[in-house]
Parts: sequence; structure tokens; C-alpha cells
Amino acid sequence: MRSPIHSSYTGRELVQRGPLQLTAEDALHYDQLQSIGIGMDGALVGPAGGNLGTPVQFLQAWLPGVVRQVTRIRNIDSLAGLQTVGSWEDEEIVQTASELVGKAELYGDVTNIPLANYNATYERRSILRFEQGAMIGKLEEARAAKSNVSLAIEKRAAAAEALDIIRNRVGFFGYNQPDTRVFGYLNDPLLPAYQTVASGSGGVTWASKTFLEITADIREAVTALVTQSGGRVRPQAVDMTLALPLGFEEFLGVISDFGVSVGDWLAKTYPRIRVESAPELLGANGGANVFYLYAERVEDSGTDGGEVIVQMVPARFQALGVENRAKGVVEDYTNALAGVMVKRPYAVVRRSGI
Repeated sequence: MRSPIHSSYTGRELVQRGPLQLTAEDALHYDQLQSIGIGMDGALVGPAGGNLGTPVQFLQAWLPGVVRQVTRIRNIDSLAGLQTVGSWEDEEIVQTASELVGKAELYGDVTNIPLANYNATYERRSILRFEQGAMIGKLEEARAAKSNVSLAIEKRAAAAEALDIIRNRVGFFGYNQPDTRVFGYLNDPLLPAYQTVASGSGGVTWASKTFLEITADIREAVTALVTQSGGRVRPQAVDMTLALPLGFEEFLGVISDFGVSVGDWLAKTYPRIRVESAPELLGANGGANVFYLYAERVEDSGTDGGEVIVQMVPARFQALGVENRAKGVVEDYTNALAGVMVKRPYAVVRRSGI
């Protein structure tokens, strides 16, 4: 039985849409939040909060809002997209692949009819479930309320971020656990092997390369993508993603002798290539920095939507329940993850050594 796909976005579409914003009107339609992987309980919604400090002097002026400590960027959504498929309680996600087989023969009235066939394979991915709870004590909540803040909303935000951090990590690296098949953007078994970029006059790394040498690396990757896909991927007709290590966007500013930057050349020569970056690509191949170039969707004979790389998330954030205790309330949240699947490895090239 095919699991329902509640929503599916490529990385490009998620970047264009921007961060998810829920308004007060959205509270009337909690049942529809399942389509984006969010399960909510109406009892768990409260106002935005602040920190736990309480004023001790009347002459203090308090700035509005809350500054939260940040973690490094989490870019798995912009690189692999997000497909909300299946349900939290499911055990596996399965993709059917079909190889069409046939060889036409010369016609003859008395010859045997050559019959076409197909070979079906099934690519399986396991589903992992994580949880993160929060306890709101009566005394600490009452003290936080003295400064007009909501302790509960801050703890819920911390739980949501913790679940999002593990989703991003599983999205890049998968999860190594016996009897499971959960892979990531960097280690899916269907990915093609890395190839080292050509050495320039000053070395292999982009830090030592000129405008012509960096553009040559990108052009070589595009050529390889067109060739290995048998012409299915053409930069003039297909949206593509160039994924760089975090900070390597700066090398797109390398200038030629004629005052043209690598970024200018890329935008003019390959306007359908977007550039993204992620810290996980730093040292990803045994300490060597890497970049990916891949098509986002390919129009072939498949009936699955044409995605090249897909991040499968049955449940991004879901409230499990609330336990009322004598001294406070314990809330528990969960998600369900299946990692990343490379559905069309012929549409991906990986280069190392930059």
C-alpha cells in the first residue's frame, strides 16, 4: 500500500517560500498541520516568552524581545528538500524502482514476438523516532510570570530546536544502528564516488586557484553531469544546485583579469544553478572539502515526481502528551525521520579536494 505524501518541496522551493510562519488564524486548523509534518495539541499553545530574570531595581529599562543563543546553520532542507510522507508509527519507507527491458527485432510473419519486460527493485529506508520532553514546574513558572514571560513557551522552543537539530544531523549523516537502513546526504549508498578536482598552478584547493581554474572545476562538473546522465540533465533546461562548504561562497568573488567574478560568470553561464552551502561539507571526504552538483528534478519516464535527492520526514514535530504532576507539568514531543534517499544517482556529481 502506498503511503500518502502530505507535502513535498525541493530545496529551491523551501528557500523561496522562506521560514514557516503560523498566525492566530492557523490555530483554527490544527488538523491541517499534518500536511507539513506538525502534530499539535491545542492545550500546548501559549504566548511568546522571555528569559527567567526578574527585575530587582525599579530603575532598569528592559529591551523588548529575547536574544537566544544560536547553533550553526541547519541547511538540510535547502539542499535535499523536505517530503512529508507516511506516518509517525510506520516502520519503513519503500521506493519502487523499475528497469525496463526490451529489444526490438525485425518483423516476420512467422517469427516469434519479442516480448518486453521490466525488473523491479525496492529501495528501503527505516524510520527512526526521537523524543524530547520539557517539565514546567509551578514555582519556576510563577516566578517567570512575574516578569511577564512564559517559561513554558521557552522550554517548548528548546524541545523543538533539539528535535530539529537531530533531524538535520540524520539528514546529513544518517543513523548507524543495527537492523536499520537510514542514510544521509553525505553517505547514501547510491551516491556516486568522489573525484578529486584538477590541480591548478598553485595547488588543488580553491584558496590557491585563479578565476579560470575555479570556473574550470565548475564547468567540468557540469559536463560530467550532462554526460553521465545521458543528456537527461542539461543546464539550460533543468534547475540545479551547487552545494559548497560553508564559507566557500567567498571564492565566487574571485575576479578575472577583466573584472568578472566567478559568481558573475556562474549567473550568466548557468542561470539555473543556485548556490547553497553547509558546514557539513567541510572536510566531508576524509578531511578534504567537497562540493556537490546535482539536478533538483529530472523529467524522465518515472512516475514518482522526478526528485533526485529527497529528505523523508514522516513527522517533523508532534506532541505526544501532557502529564500533570503535583508540582508541575511534563510535556513530551517527538519526530519521525527516514533520512535522505538519492533516487537518481546519475544526476549527481561529487568533487573533492577544494
